[in-house]
Amino acid sequence: MSTQFTQGDYLDMITEFTDQLQKTRTDMIENWHDPMSVSMNSFFEFAGIANSAVNTIAQQHAAALESFFPQTTANVATSGSAVTSQPDTGHVALVTGGIGGIGTDICRSLAKHGNKVIATFISFEAERAIEWQKERLEEGLDIHVVECDVTNYRACKKMAKELEAKYDSVDILVNCAGITRDSTLKKMEQENWHAVLDTNLDSVFNVTRSFINGMVKRQYGRIINISSVNGLKGQFGQTNYSAAKAGMVGFTKSLARELADGGITVNTVSPGYVGTSLVEAMPKEIVDSIVSTIPVGRLGKPSEIGDAVAFLAHTNSGYITGSDISVNGGLYMG
Repeated sequence: MSTQFTQGDYLDMITEFTDQLQKTRTDMIENWHDPMSVSMNSFFEFAGIANSAVNTIAQQHAAALESFFPQTTANVATSGSAVTSQPDTGHVALVTGGIGGIGTDICRSLAKHGNKVIATFISFEAERAIEWQKERLEEGLDIHVVECDVTNYRACKKMAKELEAKYDSVDILVNCAGITRDSTLKKMEQENWHAVLDTNLDSVFNVTRSFINGMVKRQYGRIINISSVNGLKGQFGQTNYSAAKAGMVGFTKSLARELADGGITVNTVSPGYVGTSLVEAMPKEIVDSIVSTIPVGRLGKPSEIGDAVAFLAHTNSGYITGSDISVNGGLYMG
């Protein structure tokens, strides 16, 4: 933006507004017999002045942001995403498991969307979390990280208290933390059942319960739970994982009903097979066999999951709640 908004510009706007007030006063005196007509004409004149002023200020605000954060602005402009091209600024977002493969792109999309983003990690990931944060900074994204064991209810309550005190509010919550411990049920050890349920499902209660009162008090919130295609259709050797992800869908629909009249939406995103570094490191023949079952003929991109989350997190998505967005390339359409 090449033009500079000066003090004179503000004075011109004030003068225009004052002149219109004087004109309205004169019209009311001269046309006392037709006050409705004068009022309507005056209304439209003031609306035009206000609209022009707001547009001018918005343009200068965008120019200021670009001058202070040129790299971030460039990333938004070149992302190629309809979702991230319209910033929804001013919200604080927490993404559990945010430094993981899909979690990273969720954080990216939310940050490019204008939100202040915080990603959780667990203690043994501390070094990786610091490196991950540096990588995001190199991309022009200032994403914060916080340590929390999301399987521990008290730890989640403590995190919520600290974040609410530091950022005033957490408006967007994305429950993305998850693990797998695959085996057929006849061979599954009890600890592997509980490890997956604790991390993938109990954590959703622990974290959501810790932040929900603040959202209710403010009458605003966006809760997005990352489920899975296998929570919808089941998967051989994943009774623990599929049960947890299916439970997440039920949790979402029930909580959405509880909060529907309070300005808070609750939805799930259910990814199919996504080309994270972990999947792409698998033997080619295994990846090819997976792709052969997907109607669109490819793996999903992590950014496609991130953009689906950003869509649901947007202020304008307030009429979508209790829904699941399946991002699976047509693998399951039930």
